[in-house]
Amino acid sequence: MHCRSEQEARAIKAELQARLAECHLELHPTKTRIVYCKNWARTRKYPNIQFEFLGYCFRPRLVRNSEGKLFCGFNPAVGPSAMRAMRATVRKLSIRSQTQRSLNDIAALLNPILRGWIQYYGRFIPSALQPVLRYVNQALVAWAMRKFRRFKRHKTRASLFFQKLVKECPSLFAHWKAGMIGSFI
Repeated sequence: MHCRSEQEARAIKAELQARLAECHLELHPTKTRIVYCKNWARTRKYPNIQFEFLGYCFRPRLVRNSEGKLFCGFNPAVGPSAMRAMRATVRKLSIRSQTQRSLNDIAALLNPILRGWIQYYGRFIPSALQPVLRYVNQALVAWAMRKFRRFKRHKTRASLFFQKLVKECPSLFAHWKAGMIGSFI
C-alpha cells in the first residue's frame, strides 16, 4: 500500500492487523514493514528504502528520463533472490555435462526458460538480468570445452567460438535474440 506519510502507514498497518486478527490471521513479521520510497523528490533518510515483491526488488536507482538526463527513481528490477533461483535452475539443468546433446538441443532446452525470464524480469530494467545471462553463457562455454577436444583447456578459444556464433546465428538462444549477449569469459 502507498501512503502519504509514515503516520498514515502506521495507522493502516494497525487497522490491517486488527482486521486480520478478526479472521484469525496475522501479518508476517519479516515480510510486512514500512518502506520509504526514496527518489529525487523524497530525499529523507530512513532505514528501510527497498523491498522485494514477486521477484522484483524495488529500490532507488539511477534512471534516464526521455530527454536523456539521469535522476533518482524508485524502480523495480529483478531481485537478488530471483537471481539466485535462476542460477540454481541453470545449475540444475547441468548443461556443462550434457555433452551427448547438440547445441540446438541445448537451445531447445534453455530457450523457453530464458524467454520467460526475459519477458517477466526484463520488462523494467533488462540490464539487471546480465549476471544470469553471463552465467548461462559461461555454462555454454564449459559445455563446449567438455564436448570438443579443440576447446579443452582453451576457454578463450571456446569464448571466441561463441562470440562468432552470436554474430552468425543471433537467434539460436533467446537472450542472444533479445540482444542480451553478455560475456562469455
